[in-house]
Amino acid sequence: MLPNRRAVFRTIGGALALPALESMRSRNTYAASSVADASGPKRFLVVGNPFGAHPDNFFPGEFGTSYTFPRTLQPLEWLRDRLSIFSHTDHNMKSGHGREVSFLSGVLPETSAAFPEKNMSIDQIVARRMAAETRFPFVNACLERSIRMSWNANGVDIKPFTDVQRMFDHLFLNLTDAQRQQQRQLLQRNGSMLDAVREQFAGVRARASRNDKIRLELYEHSLRELEANMVDRQAWVDRDKPKFDVDPYFSGSEITIHNHYNAVFDMVAYAFQTDLTRVATIGYSPELKYTDVKGVTRGYHACTHNGKKEDTVDELVSIEVFQVAQLSRCLKKLDEIPEPNGDGSMLDHTVVLFGSGMGYGGTHSNRNLPIFVAGGGLKHVGHVDTRDRSGDNMPLCNLYLSLLHHFGIEYDQFNQSTGRFDFASGTA
Repeated sequence: MLPNRRAVFRTIGGALALPALESMRSRNTYAASSVADASGPKRFLVVGNPFGAHPDNFFPGEFGTSYTFPRTLQPLEWLRDRLSIFSHTDHNMKSGHGREVSFLSGVLPETSAAFPEKNMSIDQIVARRMAAETRFPFVNACLERSIRMSWNANGVDIKPFTDVQRMFDHLFLNLTDAQRQQQRQLLQRNGSMLDAVREQFAGVRARASRNDKIRLELYEHSLRELEANMVDRQAWVDRDKPKFDVDPYFSGSEITIHNHYNAVFDMVAYAFQTDLTRVATIGYSPELKYTDVKGVTRGYHACTHNGKKEDTVDELVSIEVFQVAQLSRCLKKLDEIPEPNGDGSMLDHTVVLFGSGMGYGGTHSNRNLPIFVAGGGLKHVGHVDTRDRSGDNMPLCNLYLSLLHHFGIEYDQFNQSTGRFDFASGTA
């Protein structure tokens, strides 16, 4: 009898799972293709918020490439030719709070057991593929309370950095001699556990069916990748981190939300530039105080319940413009930096996903999610209506499946997907 998936997770602390065998009824296949090519590495940046966007100010009034930029997206007008805006896509969930946690997976925690990857989010799937190539598999930040965007293979949400200083220390502060020694000891213990897993794996493979042996070959490849990754981690322990000066962001007399998010986005951009990581998620917390933003006097959540009052809607849109403007500022920086190991700019090698698991907080709608994708060298499609001929919204997981393929991760299906979005034709 084959050991269950959870047993192997416990053996190595959740770092690696058995592949989905015949008894697990998996619909996914994983190809071990490289995410880097001769033109340079690929990166993934996700930015999300908890309350969606005011639809009249987010979605353009026209489809195609010759649309007029609505107020919320005006900070991105310089990026028109490298931007795709998706109307009528969602996870087909009932409206209400609590569903926004499915933003990057399409799956709620309580229903995740039915899916091979549970509710593992797309950023973590990409990060898992790139783990051996950078010092940090991913960086996750959300100042104040998390909006729970990122979920690991065990169905646990990943706690982000909520403090700029702690994020700086993690990315750019070198370890002390004592800390380096602790890291070496931890890697040695992990190496011993990996040896134990290899012994278990040998027994599993000996009793597996012919079809399961094919799947176990992929697992064996993952074991080899993990082993190589641990060797890389040992090398990182004694290697100094790049220098980054965070003091200028907080040296003035007035410290605002702008300072904090300037620091967060710039640290992520520099981590990309120095190849510390290639995957990052940045969230806008529901508890952030936006009164530093011009014209905003109310709380973020209060602005979503605006009763269609013009002044309150205006404050909500000001908050959403701030969110997009902060991202736009980061993308301009990436676009100004030549790709260190390839052609074009860093933005040309960075897929940027913006959105939310909630469509619009004013109605608690989880339909027609506000989604756009920028950069990454994709063939962008402008503003696209993703509804099918029957008028049904496209599963957002169709877009995610296309992005996974872009990163060399050849799934046949990703959670709720029914196909893949084709950037070449602009259709699902």
